[in-house]
Parts: sequence; C-alpha cells; structure tokens
Amino acid sequence: MKIDIITIFPKMFVGPFKESIIKRAINKKLVEIKIHDLRKWSKDKHRTIDDKPYGGGKGMIMMIEPIAKALASLKSKKQNLNLKVILLSPRGKIFNQKKAKELSNLDHLILICGHYEGVDERVSKLIDEEISIGDYVLTGGEIPAMVVVDSVVRLIPGVLKSRETIKNESFQLVKINGKNLKLLEYPQYTRPEVYKGWRVPKILLSGNHHQIEKWRLKQSLKLTRQRRPDLLVVFLLFAKLLLPLTFLF
Repeated sequence: MKIDIITIFPKMFVGPFKESIIKRAINKKLVEIKIHDLRKWSKDKHRTIDDKPYGGGKGMIMMIEPIAKALASLKSKKQNLNLKVILLSPRGKIFNQKKAKELSNLDHLILICGHYEGVDERVSKLIDEEISIGDYVLTGGEIPAMVVVDSVVRLIPGVLKSRETIKNESFQLVKINGKNLKLLEYPQYTRPEVYKGWRVPKILLSGNHHQIEKWRLKQSLKLTRQRRPDLLVVFLLFAKLLLPLTFLF
C-alpha cells in the first residue's frame, strides 16, 4: 500500500512513523509512506499556499491551486488503481474502525492535511471524502492524518504477527443471536495473580474456555453499557435481542 500525505508542516511526521508497528511495516515493504510539503507546488517565490477569504472574515484559507497541482503530481498513472483522496477536516464524517478497515484495502491513499481557517471549497471537487477524528478543535490535519495512518496500517495483512490480535480488539463486531453488535473489549489481566490484594478473576484461572468466553462477553457488554452506551443503540432496533441478554447485565 502507498500512502502520500500533503502538509505544510512535514517535520511533524518525523517521529511517529519511525517507531513501533508502522516502522516495521515500512521495513517489511508492506506500506510506503511519503510526506510532501504543499509549498513545493506553490507558484510564487514566497511559497504561498493560503490567502484571505473572499467576502471577508478572519484567518486565512488554503488555496486550491497548490493542492490541485500536488494531487496531479501524486496520483498514479496506472488505470483502475484502487485509490482514494481524503481531506482531514473537522466537518468530515467521524473516523471509525469500519472506515479504517475499508481504507486498509486500498492500493493508494492520499491524505490532505487541512489548516488555518479552512480550505477553498473547490477542493471538494478533487477529493473523494472528508474525515474527522472527533468533535473537538485541533490546529490542523496533521495529527488526524497520523491517527488515520496508524489505524489503517496495522490492518494491512502481514503487519501484525497475529490476525487474532485484530479480531479481538476493542470496537469489533460481535455476533449474538445472528445480530452484529459493536462492543468495547473485555478486561485483560496478566501476572502476578495477586497484587496488593487485587486478584485476577477466578474464572480466568479455571481453564474452562467456554465459561471464560461467556465471562468476557458479559464484561464487554457491561463496559460498553457503562462507558459507551451509544454503541448499544442497536438494542433498540432489535427488541427481540434484549430478552436473551438481560441476564448478562
């Protein structure tokens, strides 16, 4: 997979992609990540990439021309390439695990980091979609781009040592009574068995895998109800599913 990131602050990406899983993925040639300074495609000697908004208003707006030139330069000439161009923007759809999985199947991903007071609206004609990582304000799209890359790269086959690691992570779909539910991950424990009087639940030491799985499901449901009740809205849509699960709460 190839990932191109267009930014006006390329130095922000120096550290995050040179450590841990992403570094291993790059070394194994499972992903190629390149950071591009948008100012490279500016047409004047001052390397200008923003200007005042038409109609007045505060701040500066990123210009369409440098972005258009950057995309024209970075897009592959290959036909039928599985490619997506995404603008990191606070008005985009909220990024989630489902979207991460979708993007991990691409051949080529181009991320545009928005900044300042926004991007010229005509850029929307050059992209496939806009993505936001949450309902809060950041200084630009650089950190969101890092988040997207991290979550996408780890889903590329061969990046993680075990596919089971991906399968059992938080925000995965669990099939119950034929219905898919999105739940938080169950609690995890390791040695020592007792620490300052805090014990590992006995069920996890029992060796009874059927009961352990049942306990884990119950804990996932409990944590989801307490911390992310919004994920359980699906229960309201499938009323018949509620009764079999009441004993788990």
